[in-house]
Amino acid sequence: MAEVLLFHHAQGLTPGVRAFADDIRAAGHTVHTPDLFGGRTFPSIDEGLAYIGEIGFDDMRERGVRIADDLPPALVYAGFSFGVLPAQKLAQTRPGARGALLFHSCLPISGEWAFGPWPKGVPVQIHGMDNDPIFAGEGDIDAAREIVGKVEDAELFLYPGDRHYFADSSLPSYDAEAAALLTARVLEFLARV
Repeated sequence: MAEVLLFHHAQGLTPGVRAFADDIRAAGHTVHTPDLFGGRTFPSIDEGLAYIGEIGFDDMRERGVRIADDLPPALVYAGFSFGVLPAQKLAQTRPGARGALLFHSCLPISGEWAFGPWPKGVPVQIHGMDNDPIFAGEGDIDAAREIVGKVEDAELFLYPGDRHYFADSSLPSYDAEAAALLTARVLEFLARV
């Protein structure tokens, strides 16, 4: 069984993120769901991003990275949108990573925003909607394609639609069919890492 460190998105540790973690736990995996916002949730992405901006994006990312200090190194790092920042940084820079699950977002592995090359032997799955204005419209899909093109065990799963947080069952953007497929693929991934 895998041990997963799962970071929430910009709206906070919502009931939908908790439910997703519970689905993974029900399959026998251990899932840590730190709350980077100290219990706060936000009704919109913009309000959550404004809060992150007040704290500082780098500071908030590093808050997530520091959480791993108290956990064993053999983790799968997972993140929803903003949560991809600490998850991807840890997967790429903390020795011992067993894998990465990147939902609704992805950072490049080259150029200004990169944490460096992808480490050998660390599998990754990236999930997003093909017409999501954030994932597809702001370059995350290109970063995902770069990873898939350069990393041996990397998969990009595109779902039809234009919703950003489609896997969060507590939000209006939820897409039950796409979320069920994403969860099935995640469970297959965790069973093999």
